[in-house]
Amino acid sequence: MHRIVLEGRGDLSEWRRAARGLFAAKVLPEDIDWRVRADAADDLFDMPAADTAKIPAVSASSLLTVPKAFLSLAEAVICHSDPARFGRLYGLLFRLQAEPSLLAIRADADVAALRTMEKSVRRDCHKMTAFVRFKEIPDGGYGRRRRFFAWFEPDHYIVSRVAPFFQRRFTDMDWMIATPKGTAAWDGEELHVSSSPAENPKLSDQTETLWRTYFRHIFNPARLKVKMMQTEMPKKYWKNLPEAELIPDMIASAEAEVIAMAERAATDAPLFHTRLQAAAKTPVASAVSEPTTLAEAREQAMACMRCPLHCNATQTVFGEGPENADIMIVGEQPGDQEDLAGRPFVGPAGRVFDEAAQAVGLDRTRVYVTNAVKHFKYELRGKRRIHQKPNLGEVQHCKWWLKLELDFVKPKLVVAMGATAVASLTGRQQKLGDLRGDLLDIDTGGSMMVTVHPSYLLRLPDHGRQQEELARFRADLAEAVRFDRQHIQPTMARPDVGNQRI
Repeated sequence: MHRIVLEGRGDLSEWRRAARGLFAAKVLPEDIDWRVRADAADDLFDMPAADTAKIPAVSASSLLTVPKAFLSLAEAVICHSDPARFGRLYGLLFRLQAEPSLLAIRADADVAALRTMEKSVRRDCHKMTAFVRFKEIPDGGYGRRRRFFAWFEPDHYIVSRVAPFFQRRFTDMDWMIATPKGTAAWDGEELHVSSSPAENPKLSDQTETLWRTYFRHIFNPARLKVKMMQTEMPKKYWKNLPEAELIPDMIASAEAEVIAMAERAATDAPLFHTRLQAAAKTPVASAVSEPTTLAEAREQAMACMRCPLHCNATQTVFGEGPENADIMIVGEQPGDQEDLAGRPFVGPAGRVFDEAAQAVGLDRTRVYVTNAVKHFKYELRGKRRIHQKPNLGEVQHCKWWLKLELDFVKPKLVVAMGATAVASLTGRQQKLGDLRGDLLDIDTGGSMMVTVHPSYLLRLPDHGRQQEELARFRADLAEAVRFDRQHIQPTMARPDVGNQRI
């Protein structure tokens, strides 16, 4: 029997060295007794530990091959506090040599046990990032940067694993996080991590009062779920959180607070509702006069409430470009970045358009760029705003603004990018494939070319297909450039150069 004694404080390299040597010596998993040094020292029935120096060195020919996923799993599991983790990892390592796809079998006992350990470590890391509370330490008159201290009690040896998170998050201050399982400290230049256990000095500072005030004010008794609270913030963390001492009283008074909230409930409609009602009762014709210039149209569009899309959008995104542009680019609707910036085609799709236009010689400063719909339509998924396609009614409401842009700019050529743009310009829903490549007449007296929207290219999962469609998109823009040179620029008045001398 080989007894291997490790420090066992979250260092994968010490286990890896021992495992390599044992595997090179063809030692079976059941012939190894893995121990943590502290536990081995207290063993009354101690047996001689194996001398790891006598384990054969690992040669290049005996190097192990393991899936990348095993290393990721091992880095997490080695931080677990269960001494059985070493043996389970070695057993899985031994089996992987004959069963390379073993990690994909979730029902396997060894895999399932190690996945459970990994999940526990990751949860412990999350709790540390959530429940660490820094307390400021007086600088003692040395004039250094502000210094902070925090005490935390993790279940596992995760300090070295989580320390880089705090370095990135709090790089502008000096701090130390002490735990019974190790310490991490940042001095503005170097991150120091120690596996030695620390003791809680039980410090306090003035910010504890601020934490209590903040916590009391964000507490919503109507949404109180005690079991969920205990699951997400177990009582073991309460003793180190200044605001936790408020929790018992807040839970006890929650029912009375809910009754008081109901009595204080507002009876008047929100101000936003009142504004909408007032706008609905005001005839549009008398409220806003017909714009006589493109600048007036842009200004009026900023207050557009023709459809519900304005309720959630940040602002109206009107077109931009020369008022006498010969080419107008019409997209579908603004995206997330356009909604925030108030300008069309400045997000990812806009960058695809700019690069393609530059590649074929289409100068964006000479064209007018706009969208068929002027407000961003989206749905929230977490904190992200995901684009939603506008419906036909919303397109029809916004068509009024697009027609004004067409009337004022009077482009010779309109490039419609995407089905929404085509529907707005023609009044019909048609397949892009049936129109793409043709030169069509539109009501404004100019011509129209149809191509895909750049966002379509970004959604293609296959790189080869993406490059193929990008080449087609560039070809469409190149056709617009050729049309400009052949049909527009030759008709433009040119200065008389007959009497010029060189």
